[in-house]
Amino acid sequence: MLDNTRPCSHLPAAPGVGYKPQHFADIIADARPVEWLEIHAENYMGDGGRPLAQLRHLSERFAVSVHGVGLSIGGEGRLDPDHLSRLRHLCDWLQPASFSEHLAWSTHDSHFLNDLLPLPYTQATLTRIVDHIDEVQETLGRPMLLENPSSYLAFDESTYAEPEFLSEIARRTGCGLLLDVNNVFVSATNLGLDPRAYIDAFPLERVGEIHLGGHDEDQDDHGAPLLIDSHGQEVADPVWALLDYTLDRMGKRPLLIEWDANVPDWPVLAAEAQRAADALAKVPA
Repeated sequence: MLDNTRPCSHLPAAPGVGYKPQHFADIIADARPVEWLEIHAENYMGDGGRPLAQLRHLSERFAVSVHGVGLSIGGEGRLDPDHLSRLRHLCDWLQPASFSEHLAWSTHDSHFLNDLLPLPYTQATLTRIVDHIDEVQETLGRPMLLENPSSYLAFDESTYAEPEFLSEIARRTGCGLLLDVNNVFVSATNLGLDPRAYIDAFPLERVGEIHLGGHDEDQDDHGAPLLIDSHGQEVADPVWALLDYTLDRMGKRPLLIEWDANVPDWPVLAAEAQRAADALAKVPA
């Protein structure tokens, strides 16, 4: 276990965006108001080529966060040693300001599922995730951040509330937390919870990074609202309001705009980042 009681991030408390190669020229020309970039680890585990050359160039000018989507932290089996090795190689040469992964699972036996699937919050799940995070942090030689999921159902066997579960993981492993405010809003809407009460219960002192993204609106089979965490459009106004509430409670943090589907031209993404900058500017130092 790492001895760490503060957020595991060296990112500036400023707006960042998820990097997309089609934005490379625009970012080099004028990235304002963006001060840091996030990449998905699995897109940069190869050898050579234009993607790595561009990333090396960007890393000379911007702090970079590495966000994993394929470790399957919550999977029942052991972590893939080859995946961990490639991840360590990426972090060793890139030296990112932060590394994060999801509270989810995406593997079964030798099969990889292209989704981030939910977990029951039980003692057995907690023990398994703690062991996996310890292995990740020991392998990488750095602390990581763990992201809260977006949920569409709840498990009857869960014995922990999600904020309590994440708090206990952080306490046992020394990892930090990545607070996705859109995920909080999506989960609260889908499960009939109060998103502000979730924030009130969350261990905000452990948060090293905040994510914001867009969601799609749908209905379940009974006509009740169902939100889908799609990252395919602007951040919704109620999510911005929940962000303001969160920042008022914990102060400034690095704030990322995620836009992974229907990726817009740079000016649209930069406008979302400017809105994030405005939200941060309202928070007292």
